[in-house]
Amino acid sequence: MRIDQLLCERGWASSRSQAQRLIAAGVQWRLDANLPWKRVAKNGDDVPLAAEIELLDVAESRYVSRGGLKLEGALRLTGLSATGLHCLDVGQSTGGFTDCLLQHGAAHVVGVDVGYGQVHQRIREDERVTCIERVNAREMVAADLIPSDGEDEDGDDYDRSFDDDDMDDMDDDFDASDAPTAANSADDDAEDEPAESEAAAQFDLVTGDLSFISLTLVLPALVPMLKPEGDLLMLVKPQFELQPAQIGKHGLVKDPASYPVVEQRLRDCCASLGLVVLAWFDSPITGGDGNREFFIHARHASGAATI
Repeated sequence: MRIDQLLCERGWASSRSQAQRLIAAGVQWRLDANLPWKRVAKNGDDVPLAAEIELLDVAESRYVSRGGLKLEGALRLTGLSATGLHCLDVGQSTGGFTDCLLQHGAAHVVGVDVGYGQVHQRIREDERVTCIERVNAREMVAADLIPSDGEDEDGDDYDRSFDDDDMDDMDDDFDASDAPTAANSADDDAEDEPAESEAAAQFDLVTGDLSFISLTLVLPALVPMLKPEGDLLMLVKPQFELQPAQIGKHGLVKDPASYPVVEQRLRDCCASLGLVVLAWFDSPITGGDGNREFFIHARHASGAATI
C-alpha cells in the first residue's frame, strides 16, 4: 500500500496532505525487529501492510492538522494558558486549533465553521467539544452557538456560508470610522434581552483561523463573545486582508511592504472595537501555500489595563 495512504489508515495522519508532510519530515519502516529500517523516499512508496512504521519527527502528528502547531507556538509566545478555559474556535475546519486547546487543558471548546463535515472524528466525539457548523462567523450571534441538527424551523437544510460578495466589502485602506465602535456595540446590546447579552460574553479565549475573508469583517461579531477579561488570539493571513491586485501567482503576497499595512489595518479595527493589541508576531509556521502569516493578541481595554 502507498505509504501516505497507510499513514492515514494507521491513524498517524488525518489527511493525505498531513501524511505527505510526515513523510517529508522522515518516515521509516521494517517487517521485523531483527531487520534494518528502510527510509521512505517518496509519498508513493509501497510499504507492506504488516510493516512497523516509525516517524522520525512526530511534530506533524501531534495535532489533527498543522494549525495546532501554529496555535501551540502562539500560546507559548504570548504566555497564555488554556487550562480550565472556555474557548471559542472560529474557522474550526479539521480542528487543529481545537485539538491544541484541548491538549493544553481547555475545559470546553465551541468550534464554529461555515463548512460542514470537516471536523476530525476524534475532535467531534470529544465531550469537551461543541461543533457548530454552517455558520458564517461574520454574521454570528450568541443564538448561533446553540447546537442544532442543521435544519431550519421548516425542516429544510440551511447554509449560512459567505460567498465572493463578502470580499467586495473590503476597501483598499481600512477606515476605522466604518467599523462598529465599542460605544455603538454597547448601544446595540442594550436593545437585546439581558439573557442574550449574558450568553454572548461567555468565552475566556477566542481563537480563529479563517480564510477568504478579512478579519476586519469578523471581529465585530467576535468581540461580544469575549469576556471582559478574556483574550483574543487570531491567525492573520495577509492574502485575505489585501486586494487582488496585491496578490501574485498562487495566492502569494507580492510585496512584503504590505505586511505593515495589514498590521495597522487590524490594529485600527481592534481599537475601534474597544480592544487593545497586546502582541503582533509571525506565526511559528508559514501557511501551507508558503505565505507569511501572523498572530494578533488583543484584549478588552478594561482587561488590558489590569495586566
